[in-house]
This record gives sequence, structure tokens and C-alpha cells, in this order.
Amino acid sequence: MTIRRAMIFAAGRGERMRPLTDATPKPLLRAGGRTLIERHLEKLAAAGVREVVVNTSHLAEQFPATLGDGARWGLRILYSYEGPSPLETGGGIRHALALLGDEPFIGVSADIVSDYDYARLPREPDGLAHLVMVPNPDFHPRGDFCLDRGRLNDEGVGERLTFGNIGVYRPALVAGETAARFKLLPMYKRAMREGRLAGERYDGCWLNIGTPEQLRALDPVTNDA
Repeated sequence: MTIRRAMIFAAGRGERMRPLTDATPKPLLRAGGRTLIERHLEKLAAAGVREVVVNTSHLAEQFPATLGDGARWGLRILYSYEGPSPLETGGGIRHALALLGDEPFIGVSADIVSDYDYARLPREPDGLAHLVMVPNPDFHPRGDFCLDRGRLNDEGVGERLTFGNIGVYRPALVAGETAARFKLLPMYKRAMREGRLAGERYDGCWLNIGTPEQLRALDPVTNDA
């Protein structure tokens, strides 16, 4: 069976992408003939996902106006509005739990571009989450966590890699939190201490689109990415 639900993180302000994001949310910026978020919707649908939650804040009204209900991709899109200020990644998930349900779901940031096949993700993560790690890019040479035999740690054991902003999450990762706004990093660290954070290394195409220059550079990138 495939994972049926996913969440695309799309609520950020996109400060480094200004002035483009003054009028358009970063995930709805176009490059290579389509928006950043469309790439994920296409790939999620191809992987068998049927419902996608998109969290929104900045210029939130543009998302349903542009994407509609998801029918054109064979998806059902649900929107989780967080108010005028985003709730960070952890708070965003917790705010959307009623839409995400009880089963593990895919989580992906709208502002990455990758040829990673979401169908490869485990339907049942070995622990609270399964994260896709990539070789450390130039802008993040120190990486995030260490990967050792399929488990992630912050103790220097194994190869230090960068989190690629693709993963599978169990709702229990954040269900017990009471704050409205919080990051996922403390949840990851707690799960690592408990031996409940799994991961894999991915060496294919992976780009983090943070600036107008990086967006323009996408045009020659294959539409398969």
C-alpha cells in the first residue's frame, strides 16, 4: 500500500526571494514553465498520494485561486491557514493534524526541487519519522545530523549529512506539543535520543531554491526534476 496523504510546507514568507515574494507566495513562483509547488503535486500524485494538505499564511488566498481543489492532478488539496504569521514547521503540522489523520504522511518543503521518487518512502517509518538526507551543499557545509546504519543521531556517529526537507512523519511526533508555534528540530533531537528517527542518504538531483538567482537557474533544469 502507498502513503495516501502528504503535507507541503508552503506558509513561509520567502524573505530571501524578495521582491518577487512581495506579490506572490514563494511556492507559486514559476520556473521551467510551472510553479515550484506544482512539481511536488505532480510527483506526489504519481507516487499514489491522494490527499495533500498545503499550509498557508503569506498571501494565502492565492493558493486555492491558483491550485484549486487539486482535481487536475488527481488529488484532493486541503488548505491549512495558519493566520498572518506562520506557525513554523512543527506548529504547522500540529495545526493540520485534523486534516492529516492518524496515519504516517509525507512532508516536503515547497521550495526544494529534486528528482527523488516519493514512492521510495516507507509507508511505516521505523520510529517517529524517516528523513531523506543529502550530501552537504555549499551553503550548509556542516550538515544537520549523522546517519549510521539507517538511524539518525546528533552524536557524531556515521556520516554527517543535510536534511533534504523530505520525510515521512507519524502524527505522534508533534501530537503532544501544546505550543502553537514551534520548530521541528527539538522534536527530531528528542526522537534521536530515543533511537526513533530513521533516515536514508540520497545522491540524486536536489536543490534548495532560496533566491531569485536560484529560481532563474531552474529554467534549464529538466522538467523531470
